[in-house]
Amino acid sequence: MEDLIPGLTDDVARECLARVPFNAFPTLFSVCKLWRQELRDPTFHRFRKSTGIAQPVVVVVQSMPDIAESARPGPVVYRLVIFEPATGVWSSLPPSPDLPFGLPLFCRLAAVGTELVVVGGWEPRNWATTDKVHVYDFLTGEWRRGSPLPDPLRSFFACAAMPGSDKGCRVVYVAGGHDENKNALRSAFAYDVTGDSWKPLPDMARDRDECCAVILRGKFLVLSGYSTEAQGMFSRSAEAFDVTAGSWGPVEEAVLEKEAWPVTCVAGEDGRMYQCTGREVIVQLEGGVWATVAELPGEMKLALNAVAWEGKLMVMGLGRSGDSLVANILDIKATTPMPTPASASWRKVEVPLEYRGRLLDPADDDVSHTWIGAAPQEGNKGDEMCSDVSFPQTTASSFDPTHPASIMSTKPAKRLTPSHALTPL
Repeated sequence: MEDLIPGLTDDVARECLARVPFNAFPTLFSVCKLWRQELRDPTFHRFRKSTGIAQPVVVVVQSMPDIAESARPGPVVYRLVIFEPATGVWSSLPPSPDLPFGLPLFCRLAAVGTELVVVGGWEPRNWATTDKVHVYDFLTGEWRRGSPLPDPLRSFFACAAMPGSDKGCRVVYVAGGHDENKNALRSAFAYDVTGDSWKPLPDMARDRDECCAVILRGKFLVLSGYSTEAQGMFSRSAEAFDVTAGSWGPVEEAVLEKEAWPVTCVAGEDGRMYQCTGREVIVQLEGGVWATVAELPGEMKLALNAVAWEGKLMVMGLGRSGDSLVANILDIKATTPMPTPASASWRKVEVPLEYRGRLLDPADDDVSHTWIGAAPQEGNKGDEMCSDVSFPQTTASSFDPTHPASIMSTKPAKRLTPSHALTPL
């Protein structure tokens, strides 16, 4: 039997391979068939996680920053950026060859295993709704096209990924949004990333446009949104899809504490749901009661997204001095819940100028915004393909060319619905 590394036992060779950082996985993958098989084996990634080698990585979808101010600003284009909490290093992922104008506006991100799935959105050149699916593989460093999202064409839908398993079941769920005529939808679908196939799910009980979703205690929980007749009137209700039973549970009317937008909800490792609302971070306790965990950092004007992993909560949003990206990390293990939220200790994340990308204030009608998509790659319980990359559930981005002048003068939908993805690599 051929050795992983000639002259070494497989255990020692595996130790050596496991110590290679995730951004060098494509190099390892290209060496030989044995190494490719090793990298594809969930056991290898569980080993990296168990030894503490694997670290969470946050994937951010943001616009290319306007570092040089100009009298005639160009079109806003989007890219995928990764942040490594352990080192504070920021870097960007390679763009998809199929997306020369950057990632679609308002697309959704979901992370499963060692892959990142980009679903739907608006074409950057003409703002036409797209059903395209693009999948980035962190092992190969390459993009591939996935099967398109089934009809009807939809925008502003909820999206979340169910962690994988040893059986290779890795699924992305999509629900709600609105069709081309701005009619709110209640239909839902599940995308099998391994099999590259979609299947319809039972409809939700209610139409939900601009809804969001989290995977909470093994269920696909769709939150908030509004019906066609109630444009912009976000509800506090939610309904959960039980993956095992294959059905939706009853609508819960007052899951969220407030009717608010953006709905920045995230599932913690402790099985609780956290939300940024107003100037506070809150957590849902037993019985559906919400308690304050912390006040947002003073430098943050508006929280647009959050991602949780391994007892940490990273909040990203708009800074008070300009609309650039600011981010802070809170140790939720040490602060849940806090009798004096103002005393919560936040760790400021230093964001280099080239990774600040302009963010859109929801009250603005401009297109210069950034969506944040993140994912705690290693910290997701239940996902067996654990390595270095994590994603929170959100949407996002890319970079490059030019919108026609006629389109540049047209205003897109007023609201920007953040989306994110959580996954381990």
